[in-house]
Amino acid sequence: MRVTDILQPGCVKVPLEATSKQDAIFELVDVLAATVEVGNADQLKQAVWQRETTRTTGIGHGIGIPHGKSEGIASLCMAIGRTAEPIEFGAIDGQPVDLIFLLASPQDQTGPHIQALASISRMLTDEDFRAAIKDAGDGEELYRMIAEHESREVVG
Repeated sequence: MRVTDILQPGCVKVPLEATSKQDAIFELVDVLAATVEVGNADQLKQAVWQRETTRTTGIGHGIGIPHGKSEGIASLCMAIGRTAEPIEFGAIDGQPVDLIFLLASPQDQTGPHIQALASISRMLTDEDFRAAIKDAGDGEELYRMIAEHESREVVG
């Protein structure tokens, strides 16, 4: 699975206006809901936030991957945002987060959900790529960088 299989160009926002973890998650749900059918956005916000309060999704290197499942979502979808300034996220390395990948899926899609998390993680193991996308000037550039990175991986 490629990230661009589930990420729409309109679901990338740089910079996010949020200055807190919860606000960033909720803002990304709103970004997602503006482009993709997610059913009840408030229900998705609560599902993602509830998941986040049980265990942080701050995976280190300034990256958070909050995720949740909710009724009304037809298929796996994603939104990405970069904060204007790093925010406290309770990340496993203790560092603040400035790049957030929000993943939302239907209640019954555990397999694709896990595959998507793996695809995101695999893409972000490249330190140079991580640094590059954190410098993207806007959402369109960030999306394009991900698409180009994925096309090089397929070829290479």
